[in-house]
Amino acid sequence: GRRAKWGGRESEVERESMNRLFGNAKPAPPKATLADANATMEKRGESLDTKIQKLDSELYRYTEQLKKMKPGPAKVSVQKRAMAILKQKKMYEKQKETTMNQQFNVDQIMFAQETLKETASTVSAMKDANKSLKKQFKQINISKVEDLQDDMSDLLEQAEEVQNALSRSYATDDVDEADLEAELAAMEDDPSLFLSTGTESASTADYLDLPATGTELPATDTAALPEATPATAQ
Repeated sequence: GRRAKWGGRESEVERESMNRLFGNAKPAPPKATLADANATMEKRGESLDTKIQKLDSELYRYTEQLKKMKPGPAKVSVQKRAMAILKQKKMYEKQKETTMNQQFNVDQIMFAQETLKETASTVSAMKDANKSLKKQFKQINISKVEDLQDDMSDLLEQAEEVQNALSRSYATDDVDEADLEAELAAMEDDPSLFLSTGTESASTADYLDLPATGTELPATDTAALPEATPATAQ
């Protein structure tokens, strides 16, 4: 046991000495994802755009300068400088096109991955919904539902009968429509036969002339009363 314990200590000492010489083992870096690659290419494209814009500014300056220069060695020197800048610009534009194509391919792969993830989520949700529907249908008896529908139909018919009974009009004397049409035609020919005239409407019944009490008034001699004089119009 002592030897095993001593051997373990020796191995620890050797490990510590090896770590001092070569350093501790570093953990493996995380694997790059498509999103990381896309971000890197995005930065590269922005850097190339900046360089191309800078070269365009220099080319503009040189071309304006060449317009004002006369033929000679100085103009040739400026032309060579402008040609070098133009060549460099073409190189950056080619790199930018390559970067854009790579980024487009990465975008397509990322889109395919996201679509597959969404499809898998949709399929999983549909499976859960299918299980839930089956469980719910087991709790429903179709025959009981049909019986319930029949009972509801009967109740609605009974309610309609009650409403019809309540809305039925009471019995009245039947009037012949032919008689009504004949009466209406007679009224059109001579309305005075059925409608009260102005004098009749103004006249009152005899019972309205009776005294308020049951005592009779004493008889008077009508001959002794003076005749009423008609009122003259003012």
